[in-house]
Order: sequence, then structure tokens, then C-alpha cells
Amino acid sequence: MNFLRNNLANIFTLANLFSGSIGVIHLLDGDYKTAGLCIIISLILDFFDGFVARALKSNSSLGVQLDSLADMVSFGLLPGVTMYKMLQPFGTEFLGLQMPFEIKYLGLLITVFSCLRLAIFNIDEDQKYYFKGLNTPSNTILIFGLYYVLNEVGSYSFLRATPLFMVLLTLLSSWLLVSPIKMISMKFKSMTVRDNMPKIALLAGGIIILLLFKTVGIPIVIVYYILVSLVFQKQIT
Repeated sequence: MNFLRNNLANIFTLANLFSGSIGVIHLLDGDYKTAGLCIIISLILDFFDGFVARALKSNSSLGVQLDSLADMVSFGLLPGVTMYKMLQPFGTEFLGLQMPFEIKYLGLLITVFSCLRLAIFNIDEDQKYYFKGLNTPSNTILIFGLYYVLNEVGSYSFLRATPLFMVLLTLLSSWLLVSPIKMISMKFKSMTVRDNMPKIALLAGGIIILLLFKTVGIPIVIVYYILVSLVFQKQIT
């Protein structure tokens, strides 16, 4: 019983890794719907591994390492492969020039910077009640959300017009992951309304966006999250 209690959170973390790995395989096979389902499962498991660890007081150094390693696949490799898939149709052409390599590989910069972001997070003791830079799950929702909506609904079709937009998005995404911008975390330091105004604004606005735009609103919610975080920079501590 003690073994299960001490390792239940780690089981959730490893299940997150398993789901993310399946998502990568399906994404490479062109099955973005199953990949999207795997991301949702990984997001749920990623939330519950921390919740379970705190509830059972089973936090451990092993759990911290496993969490980052699992996230590296589910929210690091997977969004990088997503951008890889979005850039794939353009081959070696960029801005009318023939590059000496296929530009799809630039998408994996997101994977590289996700790894850097996770490593920084592990050694930064300030990020207890906020994130410094865009967290990897949110970045995954942004990148994969665009890819999903582009294929499923046809919105954001301007991304197909030229690789320039997607290369710029790749660079912006990579920078946001390691940027010094403080981002809202849903961990509560106190329960007063004043201290939680950024979280309230984020939740209320995010719900409204999803109700208005439905699936198309998924990447918009992440953009809104970044904007709200910028507005409340001084209150995020």
C-alpha cells in the first residue's frame, strides 16, 4: 500500500509519457485527430500527477525528474513534430530561395527550446506561483491547436500561403519558452479576489473565447493568456 501511495503520482507521469509517445507516432503518420486526443490525455495526466503528489504528500526528487522527462516528449517533441509537419510541404524553398536543407527541420527548434525551458524551470526556485516564460503545455496547445484547426476547419489558412509565417511562429514560440516574461500559473498563494485577479481574468476571458469561437478559439486562448500575463506583470508574483 505504501508503495502505491508513494508512486501513484509517478504512474500518472509515466502514463503522460506513454500517451505523448503515441501522439508523436500518430502525428508522424498524419493522424492528427488521435494525436490531439493523446495531447488532451497527457494534459489531464500532467495536472493530476502534481495534484496527487501534493494530496498524498509523495513529492520526491524522482518525481520531479520524471515529470520533466515526460513533458519533454508530450509537450516538447510533439509540438516540434507538429511544426515539422506544417513546414513539410514547402521542401527546401524559403522566400523564393532554395535552401541547402528542408526547412521542416526548423520546426524542431521548438523541441530544443522546450528542453531548455524545462531544464531552467527545474533549477529556478522563483517559479513556485508563476511561470517565467510560456510553459510547455500552453505552447503545445498553441502550436498543435493551429495545426488542428488548419486541417479540421480550414481557419488560419494564411499559414499555408508561405513558410515565412510558420518560421516566424517557430522563432516566436521558441523565444517565449525561455523569455523573462512572467506568466500566470493556476497555483494559489492566497484565496483573496485581489490577489487572484489575473487568474479570474484569464479564466473568464478564456471561457468566453471558447464559447464564441469553439475549436477555432483554442490557439486564441493561448494568445489571450500571454496578453493577460503581460497586462498583470506587476501582480504576478
